[in-house]
Amino acid sequence: MTNLNPRQKEAVLYVDGPLLVLAGAGSGKTSVITRKIAYLIETCGIKAHHIAAVTFTNKAAREMKERVGKLVKGPASRGLTVSTFHNLGLNIIRREHKLLGFKPGFSIFDAQDAQALIRELMQKDQLEETDLVDFIQHTISNWKNDLLGPERALQQARNGNEELAARVYAHYNRHLRAYNAVDFDDLILIPTLLFQQRPDVLERWQRKIRYLLVDEYQDTNTSQYLMVKLLVGIRGGLTVVGDDDQSIYAWRGAKPENLGLLKKDFPSLKVVMLEQNYRSTSRILKAANQLIANNPHEFEKTLWSEMGFGDPLKVVFTRNEEAEADRIAADIIERRLNLRNHYRDYAVLYRGNHQARLIEMKLQTYQIPYKLSGGTSFFSRAEVKDIMAYLKVLINPDDDNAFLRIINLPRREIGPGTLEKLAVYANEREVSLFEASGQLELAQAMPARAQTKLYEFSTWLKQVHEHCHRGDPIDAVKQMIRDIDYETWTYQNCNSEIQGERRMANVWFLVESLQRTLERLQEDDPDAEIEDAVARLLLIDMLEQQEEDEDDDRVQLMTLHASKGLEFPHVYLMGMEEELLPHRNSIEDDFVEEERRLAYVGITRARKTLTMTLTRQRKQFGEVIDTVPSRFLDELPEEDLEWEGRDPGCEQANKARGRATLSSLKSLLK
Repeated sequence: MTNLNPRQKEAVLYVDGPLLVLAGAGSGKTSVITRKIAYLIETCGIKAHHIAAVTFTNKAAREMKERVGKLVKGPASRGLTVSTFHNLGLNIIRREHKLLGFKPGFSIFDAQDAQALIRELMQKDQLEETDLVDFIQHTISNWKNDLLGPERALQQARNGNEELAARVYAHYNRHLRAYNAVDFDDLILIPTLLFQQRPDVLERWQRKIRYLLVDEYQDTNTSQYLMVKLLVGIRGGLTVVGDDDQSIYAWRGAKPENLGLLKKDFPSLKVVMLEQNYRSTSRILKAANQLIANNPHEFEKTLWSEMGFGDPLKVVFTRNEEAEADRIAADIIERRLNLRNHYRDYAVLYRGNHQARLIEMKLQTYQIPYKLSGGTSFFSRAEVKDIMAYLKVLINPDDDNAFLRIINLPRREIGPGTLEKLAVYANEREVSLFEASGQLELAQAMPARAQTKLYEFSTWLKQVHEHCHRGDPIDAVKQMIRDIDYETWTYQNCNSEIQGERRMANVWFLVESLQRTLERLQEDDPDAEIEDAVARLLLIDMLEQQEEDEDDDRVQLMTLHASKGLEFPHVYLMGMEEELLPHRNSIEDDFVEEERRLAYVGITRARKTLTMTLTRQRKQFGEVIDTVPSRFLDELPEEDLEWEGRDPGCEQANKARGRATLSSLKSLLK
């Protein structure tokens, strides 16, 4: 506790009722949560297996667990739950699957699976509006987050598109049940509805989780809020940590007003403000405070720091987007050589991914190493999705989506005509495609050769399943990959041998990950089986992209949304223009307050220096348009800004500065 400030210490020690810790950017909230867990175990005598801490990303959960492990040694921490909301939901469904009507080994549909199913349902019903698939998928997700079933969604539909979405929603849910599957949103919705409908089940989970800690509470949606409220009940064993000024995920259902609801639902709620910032200079915080003061607040707070006043914030006007990217790249080189620091000390943040293309090209031109966040996820690679589809069918034969992916992969000479006949046969008998494949009566519905191939496939996969449960499951999976001769098929479909090697390396890495996951699960639950490990891997797939080595010395390029939770000594905030930040759609939809919070998040990522750039002209849809500076620049303290290129007549001065920079760089390099 000696390293905590008075407010942090107050938050850790308070256990007499529900607590809201309003934690400003960089105020050490993770220290509060981890130390409070240690305090609950070591001083309050609450067993670790009765404590749960939930957050939103696997990375945050992993970091939290590691930090608690350093504070609480030995068996005292055994059984502690530190997980994402969705992992907690998955565990609840796993434990209660019989009650919920699921068979063991239920599948989890990711966004691509869900979209494929929605498209298939619309085509099957001969709906011509297949261009609305994205809209329908997003709308169904929002309805699930708001605990709305298909019937209520249809009653509340405001237009024809929403009525269509509600009808598709009903079909979609029925098909998920038939496939013995849930989607990502169901991982919260299903446990929450179960708790509402079955007080006996809720009481059992309340006895298990006697103290709940929630991180990033401002990012909770309606169903997550209700899940927390139900689990806590009247005991009040709750600490939530959040910051309404950093709520930037309304587009995926987050509701910052949930912080305000706490006061209503828990009248004895205590509020502790963490306002001391350990990240940024006072000048950066002064600008952030003044900007965010333009938003309405239920809880007022002002960040402050002992890190010194710091340099002025730079605002740089450039001629166009190419000059903007060039200016940032040259500035990074000049600063790095002058300060003798690392490339990883620099981050370039932007509102939309499309802004990254030019800055990438400029960094390549200057030979500056960089990391672009938001690259290809490990689990979205074709070879990984192929093997995962085999695993899905292996643990859940009712998963028709996965079955259709693997039936001809590698090729088994089973054509679309055969699959169409199989689908008709399966629908008539109300069985899955896999089950239909193994029925001898199928011979009456198609040519004998086609039926034989389907029967052979079905019989083989059943043998693999038996091997999984009677022998070593990982050996069974390895043998399955060898049986289908996936390696030969991969090399045949690659442009080069190196590409083939890389793809097969991903396949074997997946198998190793499956083995490690199963071993970890069996440490906590000796009865855990291959189905549980595959389900956990599927969830990881949805929650995070493959993480690269963060120690690499590279400039970080990322969207403002992706930057939340990170910090860098030197930050460049690109495109400070109307219709970029704030974004055009947000202006039209009156979501400027959220855009202001996004700008606030960008500013508070900076520890030492912040440079904001904008252009006079920008190319848009092939046309060059004149831009307007972002309204957020007018909301910053003028006395703390250092303008460059503000006067359109100073183009020559900018060019002279550029020449001076190049000359300075040459001298430094010599």
